Amino acid sequence: MSEHTIRMGPFSPPLQSERAALQDDEARAPGHPAAGVDARVVPGPAPAALLQVQGVSIDYRTRERVVRATHRVGFDVHAGDRFVLLGASGCGKSTLLKSIAGFIAPSEGQILLGGRAVTRPGPDRVVVFQEFDQLPPWKTVRDNVMFPLLASRSVGRKEAAERAALYIDKVGLSKFADVHPHQLSGGMKQRVAIARALAMQPQVLLMDEPFAALDALTRRRMQEELLSLWDEFRFTLIFVTHSIEEALVVGNRIAILSPHPGRLRAELNSHQFGLHSLGSAEFQATAQRIHRLLFDEPAAGAVPGSVQADAEALAPGRRGGVALIPPQRAVGSLPFQISV
Repeated sequence: MSEHTIRMGPFSPPLQSERAALQDDEARAPGHPAAGVDARVVPGPAPAALLQVQGVSIDYRTRERVVRATHRVGFDVHAGDRFVLLGASGCGKSTLLKSIAGFIAPSEGQILLGGRAVTRPGPDRVVVFQEFDQLPPWKTVRDNVMFPLLASRSVGRKEAAERAALYIDKVGLSKFADVHPHQLSGGMKQRVAIARALAMQPQVLLMDEPFAALDALTRRRMQEELLSLWDEFRFTLIFVTHSIEEALVVGNRIAILSPHPGRLRAELNSHQFGLHSLGSAEFQATAQRIHRLLFDEPAAGAVPGSVQADAEALAPGRRGGVALIPPQRAVGSLPFQISV
């Protein structure tokens, strides 16, 4: 099987025959009606969310007491989203990501993937962690990328080798396929981890502060490469960070978590931003608004992290606040949304 005939999974670019079919569909779509076809547009139902987090609370039990990491968090992630969980250290964002991965069971609420409850880890969700030691040191780059494919028995050795070669090339490490992790820099190790995750072709790619330990220049380069990979494969991404700038660059949607325990305070649409926006007045103004939302004290009489506190903190005219949009989602999802 050649590189050009590898089936790429749910986030694959269309093949030649599929492109032709899409062109035929477009020719029959509203705006390009076929002869004898009623061209009136009939609104259809909104596409179902790929991932649903519904009122999820996560508790840790210590010797002295029960500690709540997140409190009744809810949001939807659609196919192809770059969804960012943003919050200060200790707000429960990484804990929530591990729950989505199936490593931690919610104490309250549920997580649905494709309409089915998440109860354990699975190959449909692959995690890239922050630590550089997530690669077995005795395996080469190629073997590290092939390993989960072979361990899951999802493909044979030949296809595993082809996928490994493809994704190693996509992250720019073809010349290093036969070296071991100790011979790689931190950024190169993270590229291997990303190639390994994408080779599994998961429904959702989960990234837990993957660039936090890198120097500033390497981190910027890795952000650029991640966005380039997304442009090509359009995978669904959930990305955890405590950096406001990184959230605006990487995400097209950002969920802001309050300080401990983590509550979902707001969701922002940030698709208009990217690396090209860095330094712009709009980018800086939005970053400042997010900072105020993360760290401003609640109004007098309002409970920290409550809808009342957040609404008053964001009310138009209050220290540059932004307007609220009436909630569009079901009860138990976001308390409100803001437009930036």
